[in-house]
Amino acid sequence: MGPLAPLEIISGDWNLFLALIIGIAFGFVLEQAGFSSTRKLAGVFYGYDMVVLKVFFTAAVTGMLGLLYLSLFGWIDLNLTYVNPLYLGSTIAGGVIMGVGFIVGGFCPGTSVCAAAIGKIDAMVFVGGIFLGVFLFAELYPLIESFYMSGYLGSPKVFQSLGIRMGVFALLLTLVAVIMFIVAEKVEKFVNKGA
Repeated sequence: MGPLAPLEIISGDWNLFLALIIGIAFGFVLEQAGFSSTRKLAGVFYGYDMVVLKVFFTAAVTGMLGLLYLSLFGWIDLNLTYVNPLYLGSTIAGGVIMGVGFIVGGFCPGTSVCAAAIGKIDAMVFVGGIFLGVFLFAELYPLIESFYMSGYLGSPKVFQSLGIRMGVFALLLTLVAVIMFIVAEKVEKFVNKGA
C-alpha cells in the first residue's frame, strides 16, 4: 500500500486521516448493504442469496476497467502498480484457512470488523480469532518460514500468466462476470423456490 496521493500534494498525516475517513465510509456502506449479517454472507455458499458475490465481482470488474481506462488515457502507469509476490504453498494454505473460517464463522475479515463495530458478539469473537491467528502465526513463523517462502513465483499478473493481452483479459473477465450474474440469478431462484 502506498499513500492515497503523492506526499508533495498531501502530507503523510493527511493521507492517514483520509484513509481513516474512507475506511469509516466503507464500513458504513458494508453495514447499509447488509454485509454485517452472517445469513447474507453465508447465503453465497448455500445459494439462497448471491448479493455478496455480485457486489464483489462488480467491484473487481469496475476497478479493473477503471485502471485499464486510466492507463489508456495515460493517467496511470500500470507498471508501477504493486502486485503481491506469489508464494504458491502458503497462498493455497492461507486460502483454505480463510475459506474454512469464512464458512464456519460466517464473516470475512472486513465484514467481521464492520459487524463487531455495531456490537455483534459473534463478530467480536471472530475478530478475536483473527488476532489470535495473527499472534500464533508470528510466534510460529520461525518453524514455518521455509513452507511460507516456498513456491515463489514472482509477482505475476493473471493476463501475463495466461499469455494474453491486458485488454483481451479484461473483455474475457467481463464476459465471465456477466455469465456469473446470469447463473447466480438462476441458482438463487432455484434454491429459494424449493424453500
